[in-house]
Amino acid sequence: MSSRLRIVVAKPGLDGHDRGAKVVARALRDAGMEVVYTGLHQTPEQIVEAAIQEDADAVGLSILSGAHMTLFKRVVELLAERDARDIVVFGGGIIPEADIPELEQAGVAKIFTPGATTQSIVEWVRANVATPVG
Repeated sequence: MSSRLRIVVAKPGLDGHDRGAKVVARALRDAGMEVVYTGLHQTPEQIVEAAIQEDADAVGLSILSGAHMTLFKRVVELLAERDARDIVVFGGGIIPEADIPELEQAGVAKIFTPGATTQSIVEWVRANVATPVG
């Protein structure tokens, strides 16, 4: 059994730009985590299903389209409905500072804005996502 962190990296909605998500996915993988990248244009339902099927410890969402309030909240809601509240949700992209407190209140553990380094993301994941026992 693996004791490495399993992270699903996803691009919710119609946003067609995935360079940032791929950079983060690679940084997490290079840091020793198991990473599943779901690809572009994923629905919250698809993301949650992938997280549960992959037995993920966390879901990292990336968005540039401006639909973060709806899509990020929906992922958190669906995880709760599926009794998977233990899966940590974090995200990044073009997200106004004013929206971050509401997203955190809704259950998104951390938001990374443009300029965040991959090292800071890796360090945050290591510090805030429980290492599985196995």
